[in-house]
Amino acid sequence: MSNTEVNSELLAAIRTALQQRADPARAAGAQAYMKSSIPSLGVVVPEVRKLTLGAAADYPFESLEELRSSVLELWRGATVREERYAAIDLTGLRLAAREPAMLPIYEEIIRSGAWWDFVDGVAVRLCALLQAHRPMMTAVLHDWSRDKDLWIRRASITAQLKAKAQTDTELLRDVIEANLADPEFFIRKAIGWALREYGKTDPDWVRDFVAGAGLSPLSRREALRNLEPAQLDNRA
Repeated sequence: MSNTEVNSELLAAIRTALQQRADPARAAGAQAYMKSSIPSLGVVVPEVRKLTLGAAADYPFESLEELRSSVLELWRGATVREERYAAIDLTGLRLAAREPAMLPIYEEIIRSGAWWDFVDGVAVRLCALLQAHRPMMTAVLHDWSRDKDLWIRRASITAQLKAKAQTDTELLRDVIEANLADPEFFIRKAIGWALREYGKTDPDWVRDFVAGAGLSPLSRREALRNLEPAQLDNRA
């Protein structure tokens, strides 16, 4: 993608706004918490989102291709973690909503970001794509659940966190079962999280699944955390 396709004014505005809000004291703690090699400015996530959306309103994109190019420019050229958060926030603009052309960008963010905050940051985008393009995304998430990259597999599990009644339980079961034997903390945590969230919509389905799935203690504990002990029929 050529530089002429990048919204340079928008990216400059985002970078300037982030620098102006830098908090060195908070930055040190944030970098330690995220175990990150990339520096932090100490700008909290809601503030990053607010200034990013404000800049996007001031310097709107002219096309989806310009948005895609700008997101990749900001992501790949990031010198601080907040710039990557801003890149993810740009993918939430209406112009990009439910667009299949965004999937390769989400995949790059997941694979190259390789940490939970970036992966979970695009989960809601994957959910929207699944609702709009169910056959395509069902196949994608099925394949991702068996990928060698643990973060791609985590994304397949967390992709339906916001689906509620629109959750594809067959797909949820499939991506979880594909990862039951994985001892990785971030996978087991994701399994429990996905089940806990769906339990708010269909607690009976979650109880039945947990009862027979052979979950790790961590996944089981997370899945049942919000269910009342009396509701568990002695299966917790």
